[in-house]
Amino acid sequence: MKEIIPMACDHAGYELKEVVKNYLIDKGFEVKDFGTYSTESCDYPDYAHQLGHVINDGEFRRGIVICGSGNGVQMTVNKYPNVRCALCWTPEIAHLGRQHNDCNVISLPARFISQDTALQIVDEFLNTEFEGGRHQRRVEKISKLL
Repeated sequence: MKEIIPMACDHAGYELKEVVKNYLIDKGFEVKDFGTYSTESCDYPDYAHQLGHVINDGEFRRGIVICGSGNGVQMTVNKYPNVRCALCWTPEIAHLGRQHNDCNVISLPARFISQDTALQIVDEFLNTEFEGGRHQRRVEKISKLL
């Protein structure tokens, strides 16, 4: 069974979402596209909340969100206690997000990275395992309120 990767974006992230979506499909993944579906101005929370909800509930294991800066969609999905979204502007950040933080969502800043860099980030996200060990107890504390 193919893994399904959910994706969500706003108007600023639409074009990059389409590139990443096609890349994932070419690599053998299926994509659940929560939108948006054009470059027409929209509100990013309308789409990011949909993705945050399905990751939080365990319907999908990992996902990708995209907006102009990557910040808005990342802030939105990180409201969900079972979501750990890393804002990634280099492959190394994605690698560490997986290795040390067990991130299950990445956020891409469409206005600040190239398509090539975005695809490298996606590869790191998909191919890097969580290291566990001392990082596990830290990850467990992320959603714990003091």
